Amino acid sequence: MIPIYIQEILKKLAAHDFEAYIVGGCVRDFCVQNILVKKENEQLNNKNYQPKDWDITTNARPEQMLKIFSRGKYENQFGTVLVPVEIEEEGEEKKEVVEITTYRSEQGYGDRRHPDEIKFEDKLENDLERRDFTINAMAMKILDYDSLDGNNQESFEIVDLFGGQKDLKKRIVRAVGEPFDRFREDALRMMRAIRFACQLNFSIEDKTLRAIKKLAGSIKFISNERIRDELVKILQSDQPYHGIMLLHESNLLNYIIPELLRGVGVKQDRHHTYTVFKHSVLSLKYCPNKDWQVRLASLLHDIGKPQTKKIIKKIATFYNHEYAGANIVKRVMKRLKFSVKDSQRIVNLIRNHMFYYNVGEVTASSVRRLIKKVGKENLSDLIDIRIADRLGSGVPKAKPYKLRHLEYMMEKVQFDPVSVKSLVINGDDLIKSLNIKPGPKIGAILDVLLSEVIEDPALNNTKFLKDRSKSLSSLNLEELRAKAQEIITEKQVQEDQEMKKEYFVN
Repeated sequence: MIPIYIQEILKKLAAHDFEAYIVGGCVRDFCVQNILVKKENEQLNNKNYQPKDWDITTNARPEQMLKIFSRGKYENQFGTVLVPVEIEEEGEEKKEVVEITTYRSEQGYGDRRHPDEIKFEDKLENDLERRDFTINAMAMKILDYDSLDGNNQESFEIVDLFGGQKDLKKRIVRAVGEPFDRFREDALRMMRAIRFACQLNFSIEDKTLRAIKKLAGSIKFISNERIRDELVKILQSDQPYHGIMLLHESNLLNYIIPELLRGVGVKQDRHHTYTVFKHSVLSLKYCPNKDWQVRLASLLHDIGKPQTKKIIKKIATFYNHEYAGANIVKRVMKRLKFSVKDSQRIVNLIRNHMFYYNVGEVTASSVRRLIKKVGKENLSDLIDIRIADRLGSGVPKAKPYKLRHLEYMMEKVQFDPVSVKSLVINGDDLIKSLNIKPGPKIGAILDVLLSEVIEDPALNNTKFLKDRSKSLSSLNLEELRAKAQEIITEKQVQEDQEMKKEYFVN
């Protein structure tokens, strides 16, 4: 249903003798949900394609709109007036901003992103022909507001000058007019084409795809922030694998994550039957987690393999590829302007995706060490990456018994002390009991105590920790740090070496 506040804006413009149409992506989504695919494609119809971001276009000039909407603001050169509205949603009042834009045409795109000249127009056709894809170049005119509730098709009119409805039925993304011109105007449209294909489960029309392949290099004119945003939307879609493969097929991946392409043709041995690149994209395909960060980690988890590959006794090895991969991904995330928080999470998952979990050899203390290393909040994500890794290797069973056993062990020790905060004493207690000044030495003592408690949670009691801290207080800062490292047991070293045998040699 078209929101009441949108209807009211349209009515006000019409009352002042101006044309007004709903336009853009919301019309596309409205058609997907209510007109074209309701009977023809139940799979799409059942998905959540609720129209959103309702935009309006009109022949009214900005100064004329400001007279109609006294609270409106016009602070740009694109003819867009921002009108604040208050709406009630689920019993709560919320504030929204509706964009109303004057019909316009655009000329010249010197930076491959923004028009050099904008001209206000009097005809809707001139506005629609500047848009990117046929499915986004449709407008809707309300004919009868009273019968809108039942989506009566006689209550509205779809203005479709470029075959958008036909392309929706054919499930294709096609550029308006000449695709080379559309992509030369705005190179980001190449990624948007792929994003829409993923979100709608469409294919890209042949001529449009050929233009993307030809002009892929012009994506370098687009800011990394905007590229990042489109990449995230592709990963959030229902078809992230389809999106990455389209980026690869169209040559855009060469300019977005070229490091991933180093795995093309790189063969593996043992249980890996695919090349590194094919394994990476299949891992994304089979990732059970819908979180885009976990999906990206699944895609990039083996990105360090090409540079660490060695042949030992005629077998391909990839020792320490998770550490090499973490460093590569850190640079990728920085280049694409991801937040520090996003980068740290994904790098952490990649660095630790080679955790060891053989039944009978994984102890409670080793699981506590894993939790300390990766964070309790990341454990289920690591499991999902391992599942993606297995399925992406052609292994039929996603979660074998030993992986289920690891989950059991994680649940069993989840409340055990795994961080300094979980110790029964803190820095203030040490300052009082040891009569020393605040400083890094306090933290170093707590680190030693935690290392010992992780091995035996029963030691997490006030008497032991205070007595132990007194014996440690005679050591200097460097000695304390070395002591914490020494407490990494032979069992830990053995587990690391067993892990290499099972998962590095592949």
